[in-house]
Amino acid sequence: MIVLDGVTKKFGNLKAVDNVSYHIKKGEFFALLGPNGAGKTTIIRMLLGFIQPTFGSITINEIASSETRARKNIGYIAEQHMIPPFLSGFEYLLRHASLLGLSGKKARLEVERVVEVVSMTGREKKKSAGYSKGMKQRIGVAGALIGTPELLILDEPVSGLDPMGIRDIRKIIDTLRHHEITIVLNSHLLSEVEKTCDTAAIMHKGKIVVKDSIDAIMAGGESLEDVFVKYVTQ
Repeated sequence: MIVLDGVTKKFGNLKAVDNVSYHIKKGEFFALLGPNGAGKTTIIRMLLGFIQPTFGSITINEIASSETRARKNIGYIAEQHMIPPFLSGFEYLLRHASLLGLSGKKARLEVERVVEVVSMTGREKKKSAGYSKGMKQRIGVAGALIGTPELLILDEPVSGLDPMGIRDIRKIIDTLRHHEITIVLNSHLLSEVEKTCDTAAIMHKGKIVVKDSIDAIMAGGESLEDVFVKYVTQ
């Protein structure tokens, strides 16, 4: 599904990503982990085609990430995504649908579908100014799911949520296992990654220092947090 081959990204003299290679299989729930400045956001921006590698290549379904058609089947929610307060969740999602060329009845049906997936039915037509942080995150995930993407990229989807909100987002992610979707999750909440993802890569100073299944990473009886701390403090 995703192949990074010798990817390096430089910003002047700074090497934000340093010769990174890994594969993500179709249907895999993959977590990209690392401290601030490790290179995670740079990789996500390259996956989305916002910036290009200095060296190496990234392909999505064997298409270079720099090509517009590679992004056709990607859903994305940014860490700091915003919903205009004067719009309802439904109106916001209709605008997302229009970006995919949907209109009229087809757009409304698609919005109703994703609203149901994120358990916002009955609240989607209220103005977002009255939404909790968790409700806004649900609508953000719903927007990323419009058009049934093959790849979903979630950048800190539970950032700033209370325990109930975190649990709700985890439940939504779990339901997506039945939708034949691949997920790339960037998160600092390692306990949630343990419960949600199949595989993980830990980045440190632009390099991948660990990449394996969650079970294999924790095989020594350590928590994911313990392993994380061990590698990023070396």
